[in-house]
Amino acid sequence: MVNESGTRRELGTLASFDGTDIVWRRIGAGDPVVMVHGSGGGLHSWQPVAERLADRYAVWLPARRGYEPSGPGHSPKTFADEVGDLKALIERIGRPVHLAGMSYGATVALHAAVAGLPVRSLLLWEPPLFAVGEQLAPVLDEFRDLSAKGERGRAGLLLAEKVARIPAALLEAMGASEPAAHESDEPDDSAGWSLDLESLIAEPADVERWSAVTAPTLLMRGADTWQPMPETLDRLAAALPHVTDVPFPGQMHFAPSVAPDAVAAEIARFLSVTD
Repeated sequence: MVNESGTRRELGTLASFDGTDIVWRRIGAGDPVVMVHGSGGGLHSWQPVAERLADRYAVWLPARRGYEPSGPGHSPKTFADEVGDLKALIERIGRPVHLAGMSYGATVALHAAVAGLPVRSLLLWEPPLFAVGEQLAPVLDEFRDLSAKGERGRAGLLLAEKVARIPAALLEAMGASEPAAHESDEPDDSAGWSLDLESLIAEPADVERWSAVTAPTLLMRGADTWQPMPETLDRLAAALPHVTDVPFPGQMHFAPSVAPDAVAAEIARFLSVTD
């Protein structure tokens, strides 16, 4: 369908390799750009950036398995499952794509690239490659326990401290250091977070393996994002053979949401050169 502004929009569902329903939204027309959301996200996560690219590209926004309205899939989940879902979507699109990923979604994009999916370029926003390994297993157990008790504020704070490793001073400045009650109409993303943690627990901490990525890569980062993200991204930039490393002054991990104009402009600039 075409909305009042003339932008083409479509919402659809496809069955992935194991039958899991993956819901996607498409905005605009042109060369396809698939944008993969991070943990705690959904169809809305890349929307502000996608709207600013839709005059030049067909932007595809899938909801990853575990995140409504897509299906839950099986447990434990792995990054191979995420790659299988992207493979099904790219087959639905019918041509190679530019692949963007935000946070956890950027790690999914890296996996898709080395798995041989038809990816013309990678557009990565701060993949959290430090948040992996068996040390997250107790975090998953505690998160599930808090979620089962309905203590979503405490569960969210646990993720911020133990997975994202947001410094205490920043959490206090954000007003997140004390768990707050959630509004009843807020979506419950605990199922998706649990599945993402399963994948992260099984993930090795070998950043150098991403040297196998052959696609041109735009690595985006907030210049003010907290450690250990900057150190990890430095190592990733050194490993990637065809990388353009772009910091965003005055921004942190949340820039795709709070500064979509700047992020969309950088993506458009990179794609204009890559094309």
